[in-house]
Amino acid sequence: MDGDNFSLEFCDDISRIAAAEWDGIAGTENPFVCYTFLAALEAGKAVGGDTGWDPLHLVLRDDSRRLIAAMPNYLKHHSYGEYIFDHSWANGFMRAGGQYYPKMLAAIPFTPATGPRLLTGAATGTRRQQLIRRLAKGMRGYVETFQLSSAHVNFLPSEDANALVDEGWLLRHSIQFHWHNNDYNCFDDFLASLSSRKRKNIRKERQSLIDAGVRMLPLTGTAIKSHHIDAFYRFYVSTINRKFGGAYLTREVFEILHSTMADQMLLVMAEYQGRIIGGALNFIGGSTLYGRNWGADLDIPNLHFETCYYQAIDYAIANKLSSVEAGAQGFHKVQRGYLPAKTLSVHWVAHSGFRQAVARFLEAEKRGIGEEANHINMASPFKRGDTPD
Repeated sequence: MDGDNFSLEFCDDISRIAAAEWDGIAGTENPFVCYTFLAALEAGKAVGGDTGWDPLHLVLRDDSRRLIAAMPNYLKHHSYGEYIFDHSWANGFMRAGGQYYPKMLAAIPFTPATGPRLLTGAATGTRRQQLIRRLAKGMRGYVETFQLSSAHVNFLPSEDANALVDEGWLLRHSIQFHWHNNDYNCFDDFLASLSSRKRKNIRKERQSLIDAGVRMLPLTGTAIKSHHIDAFYRFYVSTINRKFGGAYLTREVFEILHSTMADQMLLVMAEYQGRIIGGALNFIGGSTLYGRNWGADLDIPNLHFETCYYQAIDYAIANKLSSVEAGAQGFHKVQRGYLPAKTLSVHWVAHSGFRQAVARFLEAEKRGIGEEANHINMASPFKRGDTPD
């Protein structure tokens, strides 16, 4: 890269970037870094305005103005909707007299799914490492220029996380629960890999929905109709209200995603007595199914497990996907075949004293997470020796 003529820019509106340009460096494996998903969040006003998520995408162009690298990035005025929790850092820094917000965050809003954040297209080897360093330097430069507290990159692949650690960033470990497809031909093949007790329990849970008269409707592409989106948004808001949280995604976002990404959506709807009473929204990647949101009008036993977890496994097996990522948290997922998986984030802290404090915190947290993962694995539902990679 040294000697190349290039420019690093910050873009506060992704519509100023051509969709083909962005997707040319983002690839097609992960649905959340594609132009249409990020543009839907902006056009649907889930980010921008007074949301606390100011789009500030990093864009690297060569001397012919060709896009060669980018990062989905935001200037954050709070720490909500990230799923990598740093509220204690913010409180500690502010108690010491510092100003933690705004901060820089390279992430996919409201989406705790690992995927590319340092978008470099077809670049490989040394060239890609050079592009990564330039993007990271751009983030650090912005932090320094505007005297921000920190910059963060959430849910990035291990190779990229390690590359930034080599540049002096701090590494943080977290745990999610993922299901892995061990070349199963059908759901019964998956069940056969479980212990007898766990296998019987899952069959009992699934049968209870059939006995109750609930019918599952896995929909994708043109099978998803506007009235399905209307119903799902109602479920989404209902779930948020019960958890006393904020509805980050607007109705407009769901409508835009329906019109632009229906082929990459799996919307599992539950029908009871002739009406839709619950549903789960998933996004389809190149090799992974990503569970995102769910909700229901009625509290029917086991509806959550069937709609969110078993239907996802059914779809992944039928479509030869290698894994299902069911989102953040949830020890109850283990008994459904979703085992702990490490996720990574990296953090650049400007203040040296605060940086040392965060580094100590992360080291202690890493030990605790390792112990937690070992404890969770002891509760694995798989037969001994059959646990997926």
